[in-house]
Amino acid sequence: MRGGGVIFDLDGTLVDTNYIHVLAWHRSFLETGQYVPMWSIHRVLGMSSAQLLEELTGRFDDDVSERHGRHFRAILDEVKAVPGAGDLLREVHRRGATVAIATSAKEQDLEAMLAAIGAPEGNIDCVVHGAEVERSKPAPDIFATALDRSGLRAEEAVAVGDTTYDVLAAGRCGLSCVALLTGGIAAAELMQAGAAAVYEDPRDLLAQLSTSPLAPVLG
Repeated sequence: MRGGGVIFDLDGTLVDTNYIHVLAWHRSFLETGQYVPMWSIHRVLGMSSAQLLEELTGRFDDDVSERHGRHFRAILDEVKAVPGAGDLLREVHRRGATVAIATSAKEQDLEAMLAAIGAPEGNIDCVVHGAEVERSKPAPDIFATALDRSGLRAEEAVAVGDTTYDVLAAGRCGLSCVALLTGGIAAAELMQAGAAAVYEDPRDLLAQLSTSPLAPVLG
């Protein structure tokens, strides 16, 4: 087992998918006769489909959820990595830290999103996806599972995410969380939620890695 570790969110943090999800949800609502403003969809990204629908419409609708999945996968091949994502994963791993992915994404979407990052498989030590936990962010389950699976203790790991839900979920299992602006959430909101630091994107975090909150968990 390596030394410390970094647990990365995927959607919006390492791959530029947040606004694709917004469009997919928006189209799904319209097809079922509902108008839900795009800004309100964006505000709850990071939750599971069930929680997102409950928050926006007051009930879970399996039809809307399935339509979202179809719309999202129809344009999944257009997904790009956030600048510096692959380089950041490689460097964190090269410096001796365990690299884990903790994402609410569906298992069938993982291969395409990880391929978009272009990080060799050997640089990712474990992946936890949404179907493997009972509750999604902001509950701590997915980060707690990543800690358990990677053999890490919270005090020797740091989370990296892009939404307030990432920050809150990490904090609820004792993890410090670094936030990126790549999800479209303002720095002030991320800091208010408890982020240890905020960076523009993975490339910015990589450039300041040695002075960032990730530095103590690197080898």
